[in-house]
Amino acid sequence: MQQKPARVRIVDAAHELMRTAGLARTTTKEIAKAAGCSEAALYKYFPSKEDLFVTVLSERLPKLAPLLNTLVESPGGHSVEENLVTIARQAALFYAESFPIAASLYAEPRLKQRHDDAMRAIGAGPHMPIRRLDAYLRAEQQAGRLTPEADTYAAASLLLGACAQRAFAYEMSEGGVPPQPLDEFAAGIARTLLTGIA
Repeated sequence: MQQKPARVRIVDAAHELMRTAGLARTTTKEIAKAAGCSEAALYKYFPSKEDLFVTVLSERLPKLAPLLNTLVESPGGHSVEENLVTIARQAALFYAESFPIAASLYAEPRLKQRHDDAMRAIGAGPHMPIRRLDAYLRAEQQAGRLTPEADTYAAASLLLGACAQRAFAYEMSEGGVPPQPLDEFAAGIARTLLTGIA
């Protein structure tokens, strides 16, 4: 059986280590070792651990950013409610996967600050989905599908905040299972949000 290309092995190893040990405790040396390559080979593909983290988020986790980008570029394909249900569902999956990876950073303030600075430098970070969802909602507002008085940034923050909270709140509960199935949660969040902005 042919071995996967080095870049694929590196991203696979980073995803697994970040998921199991957390971002703060995962080193590039450990990632390279798990990928079966040298640390120098890792840096050939990824200039920093933060770049590798962003790659893991975009290539191995549920696709949130591409969905939001698509909706910003062409918002009118489905109803606003259908789009919000899709976004809420994908965001809940994304945060459920990314929360265990990033949570360890909060235990090490200096490392978190370094990570935050590096993420800002490459135009990434947890604020970006809120900005993209805000842009989508503003496009819907301009198309007349949302009330002109709606605070689209607040609406984006509420929807994505609820999805992130779902991942955080139930990660530590018995069995880690939220009280509502994912599809029911996504539909409820979308309906509730639309009551205020439609």
